[in-house]
Amino acid sequence: MASDVDTAPLVGRADLVKSVRSALLDDVAQGHTAAVFLTGESGVGKTRLLREVGAQLRDAGALVLTGSCLDIGDASPLHPLLQALRRFDAELSTSHSRTSSAVRALLRMFAEETAGPDGAGALLERVSRGLHLIAEGRPLVLVLDDLQWVDRSTRQLLLYLLAGLGDLQLSVLAAVRAESLQGAHPLRRVLTELRRLRSVRVLDLAPLDRQATDELTAAVVGRALPPEAAEQVWRRSGGNPFVVEELARDLRDGRDGLSDTLREIFLARVDALPQHAHTVVHAVAAGVEPVEHWLLARVVGLPEQDLIEAVRAAVAHRLLVGADDGYRLRHRLVAEVLEHELLPAERAVLHRRYAEALTSAEAELHQARLAHHWRLAGEPARALPAAVAAAQEAERLHGFAEAHRHWSVALQLAEAPAVGPRAVDRADLLGHAAEAAHHCGEHARALALLEELAGAGGMSSCALHIRRARYLAAAGRSALAEEEYRRALEAADCTPRERATAAAHLAELLLHLGRYADAGRRAREALELAATVDGSTSEVVLASAALGFSEAYLEDPDAGLAVMRRALEIAERAGRPEDVACAYLHLAELLTGPLNILEEGVVVARRGAERVAELGLGRTYETRLLAIATNGLFRVGQWAEAEKVVAAALRHRPSGADAVELLLARCRLSVGYGDIEAADRDLDSVATVLAGGGARHVIPLLTLRAGLAMWQGRHDLARQAVQRGLTEIRSDDVGILAALVWHGLRAEAEAHASRTVAVDRTAVRRLRDVAQRVARKSEKAARPVRDVVDGFLALCDAEVGRLDGNDPELWARSVAEWDRRNHPYPAAYSRLRQAEALLARRSRVATAGKLLRESYRTAQGLGAVPLTSEITTLAARARVSLEEREPARGARDAAPGTGDELAALTAREREVLAAVAEGLTNKEIGQRLFISERTIGVHVSHIFDKLQVRTRVQASAIFLRNRRG
Repeated sequence: MASDVDTAPLVGRADLVKSVRSALLDDVAQGHTAAVFLTGESGVGKTRLLREVGAQLRDAGALVLTGSCLDIGDASPLHPLLQALRRFDAELSTSHSRTSSAVRALLRMFAEETAGPDGAGALLERVSRGLHLIAEGRPLVLVLDDLQWVDRSTRQLLLYLLAGLGDLQLSVLAAVRAESLQGAHPLRRVLTELRRLRSVRVLDLAPLDRQATDELTAAVVGRALPPEAAEQVWRRSGGNPFVVEELARDLRDGRDGLSDTLREIFLARVDALPQHAHTVVHAVAAGVEPVEHWLLARVVGLPEQDLIEAVRAAVAHRLLVGADDGYRLRHRLVAEVLEHELLPAERAVLHRRYAEALTSAEAELHQARLAHHWRLAGEPARALPAAVAAAQEAERLHGFAEAHRHWSVALQLAEAPAVGPRAVDRADLLGHAAEAAHHCGEHARALALLEELAGAGGMSSCALHIRRARYLAAAGRSALAEEEYRRALEAADCTPRERATAAAHLAELLLHLGRYADAGRRAREALELAATVDGSTSEVVLASAALGFSEAYLEDPDAGLAVMRRALEIAERAGRPEDVACAYLHLAELLTGPLNILEEGVVVARRGAERVAELGLGRTYETRLLAIATNGLFRVGQWAEAEKVVAAALRHRPSGADAVELLLARCRLSVGYGDIEAADRDLDSVATVLAGGGARHVIPLLTLRAGLAMWQGRHDLARQAVQRGLTEIRSDDVGILAALVWHGLRAEAEAHASRTVAVDRTAVRRLRDVAQRVARKSEKAARPVRDVVDGFLALCDAEVGRLDGNDPELWARSVAEWDRRNHPYPAAYSRLRQAEALLARRSRVATAGKLLRESYRTAQGLGAVPLTSEITTLAARARVSLEEREPARGARDAAPGTGDELAALTAREREVLAAVAEGLTNKEIGQRLFISERTIGVHVSHIFDKLQVRTRVQASAIFLRNRRG
């Protein structure tokens, strides 16, 4: 049923509407994301603005999906998205069969989704892919109302989509009731994280000012009010548009005598309704909106024609809004007012009618709503099975936060006197509730529930210790987790499978703590135990990973490799996809990490990525393996190939830790290229996806922050990032810690050289102390590990030397270290600094020139623009020529067919140049190659420098000439 909810004009918001439209559509580049969150008090006009902006965006060609969140704490996972998709499907005509098929396919995916411990990320990926198919290249706008009631799964979806991991141009427009965001409301943390993204804006919608209030009042009444009446409306309403409209209509219709409070205004309006309309409004206020017409009919029990007339009257009195999916109160404040007007028994009767109506309609049954109404009807025995079914439904869709709430409600209901002790197994409820709490990150709650389960005697001693250890480890209480695993292994009732599981998980925990010798011993024990148990492939793979890393760190890399390769063979024979993927992942990590066998590690990572893609794990394990390959290619100087790999992986639009690994890999490339905007965006995205967690990624994240800040000349920010990293240490990984220390000392040396920021001598001493600790720890590591650490320590020593005379021999030592490891980027950086030190001493100028030319060639070949810029600046100051003497221009033009003109370009630069020759813009090239427009600009500038041209036409002519040749 249509309503006249929007007959009043929208006043005082024109500039805001224009600004929001621009932020969500006009200013959003292809493949990027944006969001605007409107906050404000109830009645301030958030919903009206959503409709107005949504209509304008739709008229501009965007695809707009509109949904709203339910006002019950145990709402179904992803409810607003499901609602938006159903609405959109209902609006599609027969001429949009392709779009309708995509919408229904996504809805079927939700209906057919099955639960799994690692399936939440896969669900989000499929949702993102489904939205991409529905959009069909159009900008997609997701409009969400009443976000303060959003479920956990939808919050995760928003964080995932707004991280900007694909080529879907997505915008989010949402309204949030400001007064609801109090205390520890989960949406507050989400908004705090999202504010860090430049593309996200949180706007507080203020009440109307006096002029706009008078304008709105005059529009509703039909004439300007006398000053006294206008002052009264302004004073009563406080500029709240909803209250202004209500007061103005009272004046227009000659209703007076209302009290000064909003509650009295609403009650007077409800009392003025006809009897049947009065009943309808109370019924809708007690329901879960939207209340479908058939459901309302069963609850109020009116004949069809009487019901329609009653609804018409409620709409005419502007208390209800009718839509295709059901009825809503025009404002939820009405429900808050009416809640206190009914006796408890009257409210219980309404909820009972809702529950009975939902129970009788099998096809329309929604377990969350059914549990809600039976509970408020005072029927815990009937609410309990519905709550359990709702929890199982949420788990099937990986909505563990919602499942945890449902299980908790079920536990409360089971304690009611009306529920017999034999109606449900309380230990079973406790077990499910604890596991759901663990999966959704409620670690303290999970542990509390587990202790209650232990008191109820619902688990064996060994199983209890293993589960408690898992929960403690997830909560970061590693020492207690270790003790629980030990108790599990010592428990008399521990089965062989449980012993193998406990030993494998304990080995993994010890590995995470950096206790490699202990991890190796426990891993061997786990492997021995697993050998006696059928079907223990997962335990074998997990233990083998720990053993392989342990052996690699304890002077026997070959033994570590042998263990990992044996684990891969076992996984392949068993055929379980996750085990095969895990084995490939750890093998690739071992090769590119502790052993530093980069070329082979890249090959294994890419081969593993192909294999796991065949097994259907492309979004998760393939993405992580490609991230490993990208990092290896970056280190050996194959940046153009690394770009291709990371672009291919990003097409999967990964989430969580998988997205973090890949974004950090891409950010390393962006920092190297000098694409500050892209690097900053990726780091913001990583911080958003991590949402305050992910300790194993914190040090690399802060190291990249420091490197980016130094290229920007912000040595103070670099210092802050490094100092924060030194307080965020969660493991003994000497490699990443050594890289962080180098960045810290480099920041101090850069500050000293630029004289823009004073050197922090305390920070220098602390960094040198940490470097010494790293050196001592690395002595116990395998030779390949020590090699990498020695390279970073050589850089640290040389940076300290920059603070005190800048000894060129220290830089020469660093050059030798990195040349020996075939890491061209740090080697080129070290040559630059060695040349700088020689020139400062006015000695061996010829040697300095040679070093600068070698460094320049490497930087040019990589595409390292900031490093190239430093080299050219130093060379210009020292009057050193960076190029070998070139033949005359005429001689070069005389032999156009030699093809030598393009020899200096990297593979990626040739691709970019080919697209330039086609006449494509930077934006179009970026869309084709799946990299940012800014990065394309960096490549084009690099091409111009190498080809010694100034225009795209000149560059295209050289490309075409050489192609013909």
